[in-house]
Amino acid sequence: MLCPLCENPHNVFFLQDRRRVYWRCQQCLLVFVPAFWHLDSGAEKAEYDLHRNDPEDTGYRCFLLRLSVPLCERLPVAARGLDFGSGPGPTLAPMLVESGFRMALYDPCYAPDSSVLEECYDFITCSEVVEHFRLPGREFCRLWSLLVPGGWLGIMTKLVIDRQAFARWHYKNDPTHVAFFCRDTFGFLAKTLNAHLEIIEPDVILLQKAL
Repeated sequence: MLCPLCENPHNVFFLQDRRRVYWRCQQCLLVFVPAFWHLDSGAEKAEYDLHRNDPEDTGYRCFLLRLSVPLCERLPVAARGLDFGSGPGPTLAPMLVESGFRMALYDPCYAPDSSVLEECYDFITCSEVVEHFRLPGREFCRLWSLLVPGGWLGIMTKLVIDRQAFARWHYKNDPTHVAFFCRDTFGFLAKTLNAHLEIIEPDVILLQKAL
């Protein structure tokens, strides 16, 4: 069983609850759910359909500002971006458009126009998305290939602290969440991608592609 991020074969049992088993890579420290416990596509889509992210919800917009504000501070005027995993109610992309940026959307369930994945972008946002990646190594390579030199990848995802906190963590209970990152995982990823890493808040991560 290879780590789905770095393909390291040396993984150890991390935790088991009444739903699933979780393993941890000894190289990149990703905590992941083995494929045996992944939902099929229909069940996964049914879970996503339960999400109610309303673009008019001021609380949700305030939540997303924690990513959009530091990202906007680092972007050139009129930069072009891609909201990857935009979900059933895109909110972050319209907020960035309001800030003067051009946006494209991609979501395998709700905005499956794969032509946008043939373009290059000044920045890419992944808000509450990377924890759904079944093969995060492959997905990060794809996203990185879409960024221009100097471009930014902005991520929101909650981070693993330790085994004790993980055992009590509500975040792991979503059956569509299969990849769980910690600060050291993003450090490993930044080194692998030759990227500049900034962890702005406990769940806001920025990676800049080298010039």
